Amino acid sequence: SGAYGASVSDEELKRRVAEELALEQAKKESENQKRLKQSSEVDQERAFANEQLTRAILRERISSEEERAKAKHLAKQLEEKDRVIKKQDAFYKEQLARLEERSSEFYKVTTEQYQKAAEEVEAKFKRYEFHPVCADLQAQILQCYRQNTQQTLSCSALANQYMRCVNQAKQSMLEKGG
Repeated sequence: SGAYGASVSDEELKRRVAEELALEQAKKESENQKRLKQSSEVDQERAFANEQLTRAILRERISSEEERAKAKHLAKQLEEKDRVIKKQDAFYKEQLARLEERSSEFYKVTTEQYQKAAEEVEAKFKRYEFHPVCADLQAQILQCYRQNTQQTLSCSALANQYMRCVNQAKQSMLEKGG
């Protein structure tokens, strides 16, 4: 019966050893699996990072293309605006030149008219010999008209004074019987 027990225990031992071995094998395999899993995770991460990088590069390229297109469009718009402004500028310059020409013509005409009128007044009053005060005023008034061709109103006070002087002179001439 001892031999049977021994043989049973042999069987037991073999079974145990087989279990141990199987367990060891399973452990090894699971370690490998873990290692494989880790390396595949690293690979996946690397692949993902690469994909992200590629995407980023593409996005950058696309956006810089867009930026370039935008810049081109903007440049075109600015060019157009510049052209319009230049055109307007030329138009205004032309208008201004015309206006200046017209106003200088007008100025010439009015100046000539004033000059003529002043000369007429001068000629008219040269016939009369008035006392020096009137002559003084006459000189002043003519000078005033020449200097203020644009605003003859500023000479009106002098003109009134002159007319009073002339009337007084006429009066005194009449009184003298001159």
